Amino acid sequence: MHSKEDRIAHIRQLLNQVQDPEIPVLTIEDLGIIKEVSLIDDKMVVFITPTYTGCPAMDMISVQIKATLADNGFPDCEVRLILHPVWSTDMITEKGRLKMKQYGIAPPAQKTFDQAFRDGKAPVVACPLCGSEDTEIISHFGSTPCKALYKCASCLEPFDYFKCH
Repeated sequence: MHSKEDRIAHIRQLLNQVQDPEIPVLTIEDLGIIKEVSLIDDKMVVFITPTYTGCPAMDMISVQIKATLADNGFPDCEVRLILHPVWSTDMITEKGRLKMKQYGIAPPAQKTFDQAFRDGKAPVVACPLCGSEDTEIISHFGSTPCKALYKCASCLEPFDYFKCH
């Protein structure tokens, strides 16, 4: 029998394979939503925090976590949502930010929401396609509520921007 620490480490490795359903190039590890993995009363419990209140992807992420762990020998796993500490875009890993950009989504330009729209101005967002900072916000809502829609004046392409929060 493997130790508790070995089982938790193995589960963390497996969780690195679970993709975000809205941005499939990102894992839940890239997003920073895994808060803890614990053995409680002989049951593995994975604690995750939602990217924002009411995020529709959280149910699918829970299903994917349970399926991944069940497929790898942990059929009796529980996923619990925790709301504190509150998730912010600061928790996205550098690897996750790079994956977003390569996928065509501009990662958060600042570290926190407070900096993002200071004085009511939209942040300067570099186009993930050509790198130009000559961009403008078209809509505060993009393909999902956590993104805004921008357009690049250089390459003329629209793109999503993952908003700071």
